[in-house]
Amino acid sequence: MKQPLLSLLLLLLWLSPLGAKAERVVWSMPHEVADTTELNSAQSDRFYDSLRIRSERSRWSKTLYRALVKSERDSVHHEQVYDEEATLSPYAGRRIREVRIERLLPFDSEEKGWERVANHLHTLTREQIIRRDLLFAAGDRLDPYIIARNKHLLQSRRYISDVAIDIELDPSDSTQVDLVVRTRDSWTVDVDGSVRSKGEASVGLSESNLLGRGHLLRLETNLDYRNPSYEGNVVEYSVPNLRGSFYTFDFAAGRSFSTSRLQAGVQKEFIRPTDYMLGLTWSNNKVKHHFVDRDTSELVKARNLDFWSGYSYRFEPIDASLYAAFRYNRCRFSLRPEDTAPQRHPLLHDGDALLVNLGLYREHFFSANMIYGYGQREYLVSGFRSELTGGYLWGEFDDTYYMALSHTMGGYTRIGYLMGQIRVGGYNSTATHQLSRGQVDLALRWFSRLYEQGRSRQRYFISLGYTYGWDRLTGADECISFTNENGLHALEEHLTGINRLVVNTESVYFTPYQPLGFKVAVFSFCDVGVIGYDDNIFRNDPFCSLGVGVRVRNERLVFKAIQLRLGVAFGRGGLAESRYFRFSSASALQQYRYRPLPPEMLNFE
Repeated sequence: MKQPLLSLLLLLLWLSPLGAKAERVVWSMPHEVADTTELNSAQSDRFYDSLRIRSERSRWSKTLYRALVKSERDSVHHEQVYDEEATLSPYAGRRIREVRIERLLPFDSEEKGWERVANHLHTLTREQIIRRDLLFAAGDRLDPYIIARNKHLLQSRRYISDVAIDIELDPSDSTQVDLVVRTRDSWTVDVDGSVRSKGEASVGLSESNLLGRGHLLRLETNLDYRNPSYEGNVVEYSVPNLRGSFYTFDFAAGRSFSTSRLQAGVQKEFIRPTDYMLGLTWSNNKVKHHFVDRDTSELVKARNLDFWSGYSYRFEPIDASLYAAFRYNRCRFSLRPEDTAPQRHPLLHDGDALLVNLGLYREHFFSANMIYGYGQREYLVSGFRSELTGGYLWGEFDDTYYMALSHTMGGYTRIGYLMGQIRVGGYNSTATHQLSRGQVDLALRWFSRLYEQGRSRQRYFISLGYTYGWDRLTGADECISFTNENGLHALEEHLTGINRLVVNTESVYFTPYQPLGFKVAVFSFCDVGVIGYDDNIFRNDPFCSLGVGVRVRNERLVFKAIQLRLGVAFGRGGLAESRYFRFSSASALQQYRYRPLPPEMLNFE
């Protein structure tokens, strides 16, 4: 335990000044850089105007120009990071006289071809659906935090691709303002599919904005293509902000090969600094669970009831919200491995859990471009969250206490966006009175400013994660392994241990090319990972993976980027088992956004 605790203290010292320095940084270009950029932009505009005129000479050259070039000014942006609240602070406290809604179709009206057809087929989001998501109304006092939070909320809706909330001054009354909420819809019809081993294939069709009401409906059909047969359907239905209550309703049911799903739930998270959350979910699912200790999958069936509630209160003097919550969970298994025992597969034991959660959080909102998207504004959170979770578990074989402590902090600094997290937790048996099934997680994530390189833009990402477990039992998820979230991109080998260190690096080049309106980004990656059963992480076997790839995406479509990745992995003995080629519908590294969530038990990997 000395090594992870020392690392924990070092990371705490590293993160401690971040909260004081990382929350109010707005990047701007030096004047000489801005002047040079404007000159280059003017020269680039003249070049593209000349190219466009020449393309008009024939139908084929015009089609090629629109497919490949489209608009350099639309695809390449300069670095712009806005403190959303600071931008609005001069208008704080003014009375909101009127709130207007302006809705735009997914594609510009002058677009032709498939985009024009898509606009014609699209059902525009209803104005009342947009108004239901607003946290302010006519007659309210303008609160910069609420406006920034509302942008963040609207942008998170699958059926909205872009949002802006503009202020219009009243020339006859300086104490009042009008707010104009402008939204652009996403093209919300999505078709996806997958082909897996043993002849399993699935095709899915979804609509994320059914009848313009923001409802999600997805249908999936499963087939066995080796022995042609029908293997079941799955239907999913989701309603965000049910009748303006900010509750989300979710339902899923169906069968897929040997698995089945039946689940429903309704939940509300913290929306405002002073708010409440409430949730109830029920499920009866049969799924294939992957047992990392033996690299096999077996069917597990369980009924689960989950209920949580909490309340947060904002303390203005410290610019933070204190919250308290509790959670009750009941789980019963009707199908699980036959070797389940008191000291084996504790994750699959029947049990009831009652947890209490106390925490303090602060969040402010920034927006930037070309982080995980390809040019449109993206919203990030800066602030911190500290929480303590404790509770009691009535288990099938043993009753235990549970305790966990975590701290997350992140924000913009002069070197880019930086976020760190520390989490430690474990169980204490009422029979043995010994601490067991403990785990320490350390994480540090960073991405750079946006750098210009000719007509392209470039950004760098680094993610570091360390996990250490002690006094673990055996069986389901009791050992640590490389995962999709915490692993090496091109490594195929099955590896386990009690501790894990992973460093992921990625360089992304946002190109100005837009074939048929799809923006293109090229990336390269290099990962280093160490995993094993020695307490000293550096005595375990190291691995490395590296490669290149390309992502293609139209941000006004609801589905993620289409990604092609080539890579190779190496171990101590040379070439390791690798994922040389992968074609998927994946995005870049996940956004480091955090939010206050219902209290959850520590899920060991």
